[in-house]
Amino acid sequence: MQDMIKRIIEADSKAKELEEANRRAAEEEKQKIEQEAANIYKKYMDGAQGEIAKNDAQIEKRFAAKLREVTAKQESTLIKLKSDYEINRDGWVDEIVSRVTG
Repeated sequence: MQDMIKRIIEADSKAKELEEANRRAAEEEKQKIEQEAANIYKKYMDGAQGEIAKNDAQIEKRFAAKLREVTAKQESTLIKLKSDYEINRDGWVDEIVSRVTG
């Protein structure tokens, strides 16, 4: 009977040791998975940041070209308006005065 109790206690101790070893192994695997996930995330984000920087540069070039185009159109329109004003100024003033005085 004593031998049987001793075996049960030893089996229980071994089971507890195995359980603890399994718990440690599971924790180690969890940490490995978390580290690998962090590495994958970092790699992805580094690549994404590179793409964003590249796209930003391209967008900036397109924006600068569009800005030059719009500025040129505005300058052209302003020159035309000034020219029209110089040509038609007296006629416009006469027209306004005649409409006001009726």
